[in-house]
Amino acid sequence: MALILDTGPIYASLDRGDKAHAASRRLIEDADELLVIPSPVMPEVDHFVRQRMGIGPMLALLRDIQDGAYVVEELRSTDYERVHELMDRYADADVGFVDSAVLAITERLDEPKLATLDRRHFGLMRPRHVDSLELLPVV
Repeated sequence: MALILDTGPIYASLDRGDKAHAASRRLIEDADELLVIPSPVMPEVDHFVRQRMGIGPMLALLRDIQDGAYVVEELRSTDYERVHELMDRYADADVGFVDSAVLAITERLDEPKLATLDRRHFGLMRPRHVDSLELLPVV
């Protein structure tokens, strides 16, 4: 089992001023399973971290990845078909590439839960492998 991490909880865990900081930090620190970051999430995290906090927290995250605290999961060629399907299906809801990629990876890894603060998109999208995803943290 793994815990898939979307942009929101990663960012919030790094920003002490974020309202979801404590819940996100606790979720990540208390996880007993592998922490997986879908690769498309990394540029989003970098953008928000550098824009709001400077480069330091991003460097810390990269060090944690190098040290094995997180695994970055790359998109596979077969995932792109699912990303396309999701973006097309939920175009009216403005579901973009990153959220579609996160769901595609979550489905491929057969994970029933997702760490995200984006309840709007992930509450709307219907995964193939479960009736609905358990969205964490509960904030």
